[in-house]
Amino acid sequence: MINRTSRTTSFALAAALTRATAAALRVKAPGGRAHWERTNHVGRTVELYAGPASALAAAVGAARIRPAAGLAVAAAGVCGAYDDVAGDDRRGFRAHLRALREGEVTSGAVKLFGISGAGLVAGALLKERPLDKVLAGIVIAGAAHFVNLVDVRPGRAAGAVLVLAAPGLLRKGPGAELAAVAVGAAAAVLPDDLGERVMIGDAGAHALGAVLGAAVVAANGRAGLAAHAAAVVAAAVCGDRVSEAARSLV
Repeated sequence: MINRTSRTTSFALAAALTRATAAALRVKAPGGRAHWERTNHVGRTVELYAGPASALAAAVGAARIRPAAGLAVAAAGVCGAYDDVAGDDRRGFRAHLRALREGEVTSGAVKLFGISGAGLVAGALLKERPLDKVLAGIVIAGAAHFVNLVDVRPGRAAGAVLVLAAPGLLRKGPGAELAAVAVGAAAAVLPDDLGERVMIGDAGAHALGAVLGAAVVAANGRAGLAAHAAAVVAAAVCGDRVSEAARSLV
């Protein structure tokens, strides 16, 4: 009963904070309303408020359960927000690493090193043995990247988080609570995302992915960590195919 109550509280707080923050940003619109608008894949104007709102809610919710997880989620959200503001059309690690070799620090490079570094720090704090620490960092950073890879159409990223986090709700302990945070924040933005009124952008996608990864880390031992690390690395290697598969879903 206590564990179920904790999951419910984590879900409710994440959902409520996401909605409240999005509403506050919509009213204040720091920098002007145009600063928070983007054109989606069909030329429709959508709002970006849901991205920072879900990132903030995920970071706060995760920090309540595991401060290290909150750190990783916050870093993922900040790096994603930077890419939302300063990003360009280049996609994929190779393009950003090529630019870095030529002396240009792209927003993609900031995300790659910022989220990877934060994931490794969080993994080191969440696990005790050296190998587990590294695997945990890979899972957190890789999950953040994976959710961003599938954020190619309305509702894909938030929907993926709901589907992937839901089984974690059946577990006990901090892993279940972190999964509830991911589900709560994703559920709060999904209706407007599907309705093409908002997009969560890189800020929301990376943050939701990071809290999803943190939930996996908290709930698994070495074998589970290794399996999930292999999965997210494979997804990163096949990034274009993953994005195309998500784009083709009905």
